[in-house]
Amino acid sequence: MITSIFSKSKPINFLIVFVITALAFLSVKLKYTQGPVTSVFVMQQLVTFMVSYFSILLLNFIVTKNELTLKSNIEIILFSLFLLLIPESLISSRVIWANFFILFALRRLISLRTKKDIKSKLFDAAFCIAVASLFYFWAILFLFLIPLVLLFHSSDNIRHWLTPGVGVATVFILCISASIIINNTYLSFFNSNYETGLDFNSYNTLQFLVALTLLFSFGFWSVFYYLKNFRKKIRTIRPAFKTILATLIIAFILFVIAPNKNGSELLFLFAPLAIIITNYIETINEKWFKEVFFGVLLIAPFVMLVLHFFSKS
Repeated sequence: MITSIFSKSKPINFLIVFVITALAFLSVKLKYTQGPVTSVFVMQQLVTFMVSYFSILLLNFIVTKNELTLKSNIEIILFSLFLLLIPESLISSRVIWANFFILFALRRLISLRTKKDIKSKLFDAAFCIAVASLFYFWAILFLFLIPLVLLFHSSDNIRHWLTPGVGVATVFILCISASIIINNTYLSFFNSNYETGLDFNSYNTLQFLVALTLLFSFGFWSVFYYLKNFRKKIRTIRPAFKTILATLIIAFILFVIAPNKNGSELLFLFAPLAIIITNYIETINEKWFKEVFFGVLLIAPFVMLVLHFFSKS
């Protein structure tokens, strides 16, 4: 019954997603905001929230346009529930913007399956990933997604392999030019945290331990069946499904090496996880198990919201 509510695309589902996302955003801002709340601050937060919500709409466009699920809204519901499960994923506005551009890049890479405007799509993807790295440096890891996608499509056109470099170089040149004009220096736009970190002590709280256990256990279980069902997919759409899996792997590597583990780095995992878990939910034949599986994902974030306010950290 629960899954049937979201099994078809309905306007009410987008309203539900909006409310859940707003709840997650407000909860983290109320807990971590310090100092006076000015009108400028409020406007900045409104813009950041809208970028968060538009990211979910972009995910829906990617999924619907490329038939990555069975025309349901489960993936966007899951994305918003992940935000509520770990609201710290919305702490950093820079990470939110970076993830937004990564989703744009993902949209262009998946659309390569149409075999149209390949060079412009590769340029756009590399350009977006390079821009994302300006907001959060380690988003640059997603550049590895481009050659992987070309391998998935068995592309041997040398121009296709060189085009992403042009996209990255374009961002580099634009940043240097802007830096010279605005700050009279060459590299002021590239000030970022290039370090890595393997200290996971910040996750040593009840809230994070429960949330991460739930997220990764459900995620890894779904990945197993996602891989198992690859052969059942139409040959022309397989590269898109491989791209989603590759995106998840890169996002997980980013999560592991992120220098400041405050929860924001988990945001990059949510889109590919939402798609993969949705695919698994759609393959479950036992109705009771499907309801329990999705029900846990639906209820747990609201339980964790209570823990979020009462946690000591």
